[in-house]
Amino acid sequence: MRDPVAAAAKRLADAGVSSARLDARLLWEHAKRIEMSALVARGRTEAIFGKLVARRANREPLAYITGHKEFWSLDFAVGPGVLIPRPETETLIEQMLRLVPDRGAPLAVLDLGTGSGCLLVAALRELPLAHGIGIDASAEALAWAERNIVAHKLEGRASLIETAWIEEAAPGFDIVLCNPPYVPTADIRGLEPEVERYEPRAALDGGRDGLDAYRALAPRIARLVRPGGHAFLEIGLGQDAAVADLFRQARLEVAQIAPDLAGIPRCIVVRRAQSGRVGADQKIVGNRGPNR
Repeated sequence: MRDPVAAAAKRLADAGVSSARLDARLLWEHAKRIEMSALVARGRTEAIFGKLVARRANREPLAYITGHKEFWSLDFAVGPGVLIPRPETETLIEQMLRLVPDRGAPLAVLDLGTGSGCLLVAALRELPLAHGIGIDASAEALAWAERNIVAHKLEGRASLIETAWIEEAAPGFDIVLCNPPYVPTADIRGLEPEVERYEPRAALDGGRDGLDAYRALAPRIARLVRPGGHAFLEIGLGQDAAVADLFRQARLEVAQIAPDLAGIPRCIVVRRAQSGRVGADQKIVGNRGPNR
């Protein structure tokens, strides 16, 4: 008897999908769920599966096909028009929790470029009395963020604003989170097809050297974060020194630079000093685990 999953795995492998066997199995399970939940005739699983496999063989991201992606052990709805949450971005939440002295405090959180809302939702789930604002210039992305805020029952503690990097907000945020676009423009064509073809370019393209967003963000964050507050930003490979310099120029302390599980410096933590004085920087914190 023909095994449709094995055949699909071979098709995906031939198309260059590195996780072909896993993706084929997940797509089969997704096809069965579609058949069970939709008003279609029974016995249609293989036909549904074939269409899903064709999409994946064309290198459409698995998360777009299934409509879901896990982040911080939470489920997020995703699809075209929004950046797919990555495991390495969880480093921002980990570092935030290391530095928040009282998780039960009524903190103010700002998520710049919220996308799917994964950082904002994860932060508010960990900080039960906090309130947060997510901003994004993309109406498509904000539609996904709103969906996820509702799904996680955070409507009373989270709000969304459609705008570019925010300037008009009042200062006083305890926590600022941001995963800005940081891929140098010339490098985008060399990304995996799932990223280069499908994910929103505005969420990836960081300009000629990948640092355009940080140049815009550093002075804004210096105004928005309260004295003693922290900002947590994702950075790309080899960008830690240059990004740290931009934030020092904005009179912010570079508290630490934390690596992801692969040992790559991934999260820069900056702090607005209580006195307004730029203090001594701390060193990179240790690797959190073995390479992935």
